[in-house]
Amino acid sequence: MSFETYWRAARFLLFPLAIVGCCMLLAHATDSADIHDHLHHRHFAEFAKVPEKARIRVNPLEADPDAPLAGRKLFAQHCAECHGASAEGRRKAPSLHAEEVQAATPGTLFWVLTNGVVRRGMPVWSKLPEPQRWQIVSFLKSLPATAGTGAHASHDEPGSHMEH
Repeated sequence: MSFETYWRAARFLLFPLAIVGCCMLLAHATDSADIHDHLHHRHFAEFAKVPEKARIRVNPLEADPDAPLAGRKLFAQHCAECHGASAEGRRKAPSLHAEEVQAATPGTLFWVLTNGVVRRGMPVWSKLPEPQRWQIVSFLKSLPATAGTGAHASHDEPGSHMEH
């Protein structure tokens, strides 16, 4: 058999295999995006469980210009391992730039910090003094919101010039 005969036979078999392979890749990409989107929303489902009394709490350090800097330092010590140095999120934990976080009330964020989400791997931080938890909330609220899931923070975020 000549090379051309082999090539015709190979094309006859390879073309359908290539089509099937492309379809499988597209299906996997769509499934991965759906799974990621689902996981993203599961992370923030806890916000709906926050009691109203906790949700309406006001951050007593809201007007303190030093609170975000102090919160950033605490975040680096206690939170960055899971959420990333810039709160961009990692495999273990979601981005804290997400619209859901930025739209949450300070009281909601404080409640989640205090009580954790243990079944999702978020530890309870109730032993951290209350003023320090509010400082972390101040830092989180200083972050810019990003649309979509899994978005990474920019390096131009408020407080990015702050020292660790």
